[in-house]
Amino acid sequence: MPRETPHQTVPQPVEQTAQSAALFERALAVTPGGVNSPVRAFDAVGGTPRFIASARGAWLTDVDGNEYVDLICSWGPMLLGHAHPEVEAAVRAAVGRGTSYGTPTRPEVELAEEIVARAPVERVRFVSSGTEATMSAIRLARGFTGRDVVVKFAGCYHGHVDSLLASAGSGLATFAVPGTPGVPVSSTELTLVLPYNDRAAVGAAFAEHGDRIACLITEAAPGNMGVVPPGPGFNQFLAETCRSHGALFVSDEVMTGFRASRLGQWGIDGAHEGWRPDLVTFGKVMGGGFPAAAFGGRADVMHHLAPEGPVYQAGTLSGNPVATTAGLATLRLATDEVYDHLTKTGDVLKTAVSDALSLAGVAHVVQSTGTMFSVFFTDPSRLASSHLGASAPLVRDFDDARRTDVAAYAAFFHAMLDRGVHLPPSAYEAWFLSAAHDDRAVQTVLDALPEAARAAAAAQEKPAS
Repeated sequence: MPRETPHQTVPQPVEQTAQSAALFERALAVTPGGVNSPVRAFDAVGGTPRFIASARGAWLTDVDGNEYVDLICSWGPMLLGHAHPEVEAAVRAAVGRGTSYGTPTRPEVELAEEIVARAPVERVRFVSSGTEATMSAIRLARGFTGRDVVVKFAGCYHGHVDSLLASAGSGLATFAVPGTPGVPVSSTELTLVLPYNDRAAVGAAFAEHGDRIACLITEAAPGNMGVVPPGPGFNQFLAETCRSHGALFVSDEVMTGFRASRLGQWGIDGAHEGWRPDLVTFGKVMGGGFPAAAFGGRADVMHHLAPEGPVYQAGTLSGNPVATTAGLATLRLATDEVYDHLTKTGDVLKTAVSDALSLAGVAHVVQSTGTMFSVFFTDPSRLASSHLGASAPLVRDFDDARRTDVAAYAAFFHAMLDRGVHLPPSAYEAWFLSAAHDDRAVQTVLDALPEAARAAAAAQEKPAS
């Protein structure tokens, strides 16, 4: 991103948070944990969440009037920035025509056409959330193959579907156990959980259970344990392994779709390696900030969905005209220039974060895929030597990701927040940029980094002598 040389400023600490604190107390009285999604509660970093009153461009404004550079972007959807005028105008016009009809509409057809034109899918079915998309894809895979077993990877998150909220069993190819109370054993006993980026584990699972495996589902590039890219050729290996055993390869692009690149993660590796998923799940960017998601794939597989086929799936608000209008406007505005800006801005920030942490003596690893990146507060020398090759990620799986120093991240997070930069309130999340992150927003981040790095250094755990 071409940049001027702005005047260096000292960020002023955010001091007024009384209204956020009061709202949080009210929320605690009526909502579990005071939030409607767990990570918003600041449990992982401590403190009180900021209640946001409005957002525009790259900036959030909380109820106390404090401004923050937004590096969450609603966990990915706000590719163009908040309240983009053309998206806003399209949505206002759609709302003026009515908010829900329970019948087919033009925007859902046009958005489906846009997705099919970009992504490796032939048919698309809309739903209202990423969880619903992955749940439906799993059901369809089982219905299509007539098999029951599902393979997933530790550290990959596919929404709060019972069968996918599973922890690894006692061996590489043993069945999973429930990963949270409320999920019965019967819901996970047909799920295999394997280490990510581990070809041997995948081979062992398919060797033992291949004729029972309906599908393997994976984040196209994991972003829910921090950004952990697939090793060279790993997704291609998964696609080929599934095909050779008659299973379906389900690529979860709820986070990466139209975010990691114009074509999602598939555009980074699949389009060049020559593989295609059988089913893909989408969300976030394709909804333009509204609750919308989708799953799609091969026409012969998708034809098994009702009303054409026997696999039932439905939703009252699926293909909502306001949500599909927002998604369509967002995708049409997501030009090559947008992704070029995101890439260049991301390069500036990744370098600046790493430089600041290095100067402060903080051990860390920065990893990225496309326009998504994250920082692991971990010593790269303590990670196992990668068997995946020189171009493979240093943090290669969930075990590596869990080595991150959460105390150091919490100190870093609050120092940045106090200086007007809102990072994800968890050490295990991706950082997101938008097309609206301009020189002022970037400089605010750069100015906050030195003190935040020193705060992380003071909190970073020292290895035992």
